[in-house]
Amino acid sequence: MAETLGGESLLFLTDEQVRKGIEAMFFAYRGFTADPDRILEGMDYGRAHHRAVHFVHRSPGTTVSNLLSILGVTKQSLNRVLRTLIEDGLVRSEKGRVDARERHLYLTDAQRARMRAAYRAAGPQAVQGFRQVLEAMMDPEMRTQYTRLKEGG
Repeated sequence: MAETLGGESLLFLTDEQVRKGIEAMFFAYRGFTADPDRILEGMDYGRAHHRAVHFVHRSPGTTVSNLLSILGVTKQSLNRVLRTLIEDGLVRSEKGRVDARERHLYLTDAQRARMRAAYRAAGPQAVQGFRQVLEAMMDPEMRTQYTRLKEGG
């Protein structure tokens, strides 16, 4: 039920509706990570490897500090993940002016296919609303970082 207050439309949800939304997000996340988890399982990699590969693919040549900032992990943790990916020949590290590391990796097709299918089934308005809800849930500093990424920065 929506009400208008001072020219703004507000959405009032019951605790039950909020709980259902949280649970739906939890199970959607499980589905979203299931395909990469199955692929990574046989390779002795985890979700940290998947996240690193995704953001390295998204921004080839990104610096270690930028990756640390995006992933929100410790330097020690990221170094362990990167060391494995470099040793296995999945990430190439080139020293640059600011210790830049160039990566040539690709996001799994399975994950993109799952997202495309879900977006297609939900429709454009639902996709737009879903993004708005996720953005509203972000902490302000994360939203700023996300906005920069979204705009190609």
